[in-house]
Amino acid sequence: MTLDQALAFGLMAVTIGLFVWGRWAYDLVAVLALIAGVVLGIIPADEAFSGFGDDVVIIVATALVVSAAIARSGAIETAMRPLLRHLRGPQTQVPVLAGAVTALSMVTKNVGALAMIMPVAAQVSRRTGTPLSYLLMPMSFGSLIGGLVTLVGTSPNILVSKVREELLGKPFGMFDYTPVGIVIALSGVVFLSFAYRLLPAAVAPPGRRWRPPSTSRNTQPRRGCPRLPPSSGARSPSWRRWARRASA
Repeated sequence: MTLDQALAFGLMAVTIGLFVWGRWAYDLVAVLALIAGVVLGIIPADEAFSGFGDDVVIIVATALVVSAAIARSGAIETAMRPLLRHLRGPQTQVPVLAGAVTALSMVTKNVGALAMIMPVAAQVSRRTGTPLSYLLMPMSFGSLIGGLVTLVGTSPNILVSKVREELLGKPFGMFDYTPVGIVIALSGVVFLSFAYRLLPAAVAPPGRRWRPPSTSRNTQPRRGCPRLPPSSGARSPSWRRWARRASA
């Protein structure tokens, strides 16, 4: 093994170790690894940042921007609002939410599709008391398998299409992955509809009732709402009506 090979394997091992450690952000670790590769002479300095101009990177970046814009618009939450009243238990919540993420990830990036439905899952968990772990992990798996259906669903599909174009002169089409990908996606959603029972539910400390985390309502007291002492008539009916209006 040459010195360059040893340095390359060592840098890769350190990078993976930092990813597993999880204390530093992944993008920071990646940039530091790139800089270390240039300093050690493993990566030529004139080619260190050439990958940022690649077509695949640009496509992925633009897809993430579009996904984030849709997620922040609240359009998905509005569209799914009529369904929320019918999602009373995990038997219906898991297939609907996982199926929605799977369908969205066919036309957007899987991270963006997951980000769109996560607020809905948190709202469903808060209203019905279903453990959030029952919903989030099936949704995560659904975002992965949904991306297999179309060209833009996941980055490896785009990369393979580009390699095919370089070798054969013709890339894969938008729906060339669909015959195989749709079978995998549908089978995965059916499996997730039952496999959520294998997931651990959130465990509350002794003497406390588990409550799903709130993501849409601020739990801090509103500005201008004073904290009154117990002797101020807090048990009176008028106080209770005021408290309900303040927390609404």
